[in-house]
Amino acid sequence: MVDRRRPSLSVVRQCQLLDISRSGLYYQPVGVSDEDLNLMEMIDHQYMATPFYGARKIAAWLKHKGQMVNRKRVRRLMQLMGLKAIYRRPRTSKPAPGNKIYPYLLSGMEITRTNQVWAADITYIPMAHGFLYLVAIIDWYSRYVLAWSLSNTLDADFCVEALKEALRKGRPEIFNTDQGTQFTGKAFTGLLEQHGVSISMDGRGSYRDNLFIERLWRTVKYEEVYLKAYQDGRDARIGIGNYFRFYNTERPHQALGYRTPAEVFATIPFEVTEGGMIESLTLGTMKTAGHYLNLAPLLS
Repeated sequence: MVDRRRPSLSVVRQCQLLDISRSGLYYQPVGVSDEDLNLMEMIDHQYMATPFYGARKIAAWLKHKGQMVNRKRVRRLMQLMGLKAIYRRPRTSKPAPGNKIYPYLLSGMEITRTNQVWAADITYIPMAHGFLYLVAIIDWYSRYVLAWSLSNTLDADFCVEALKEALRKGRPEIFNTDQGTQFTGKAFTGLLEQHGVSISMDGRGSYRDNLFIERLWRTVKYEEVYLKAYQDGRDARIGIGNYFRFYNTERPHQALGYRTPAEVFATIPFEVTEGGMIESLTLGTMKTAGHYLNLAPLLS
């Protein structure tokens, strides 16, 4: 609303009329320093190896590596990265005030088929300069990555877009997440309710239940992210998109009898993102169909 080129009204007077601070007008957000980015990359590597380390142990490990840091700084960086130690606790991440918390539905449940349970989580992706956040949605039984999306902020929009993409490929009976604000907001939960999906959220005694997707993060980072220094978001989208196509359609899993996630998920109809056609994945068509998987997020 402030017009700096208005000769008849100075910027000072315009700020007075609008009742705003001039310091706020001139303020330029300060990005993350190179030193912090280096620490964040080290923290991410160690977290993948020891996800049960909290800020105290990460700080001690960094000091052994010659980094002059304290627990307060490490805790701030881990919060910025969205990292939290995995251990038994009453609650996982704090929802926004007023957001509904859904009951935990997976206690004692045996996962025996595809589309029985889906799960979502967010992780930190380092780049040569800066960082991004990656959300992925997987089918628990097949380990199939249904959708993914990247963002430079931890808002809910990129999670909702990934959910819309996943729901084009099927519909789960139960969708499980932690209690993070991205997943407790009405935009996310309302979309699941519209599709008749039961919502489950991690709670007391369920700290193990996101280990499937935590294993996915470890695999993605050691086999893709840590091997490359993405220069920007475009490089990250291309690299991660190519990797997830490989993960879904070519990489065999010992837990799946050395089949690929797509082979286990093979009989489930899904909407191809290119052209809007509906196809049923079979073993004979898998290689062709796999070319189109998650193409929309790659181009977004």
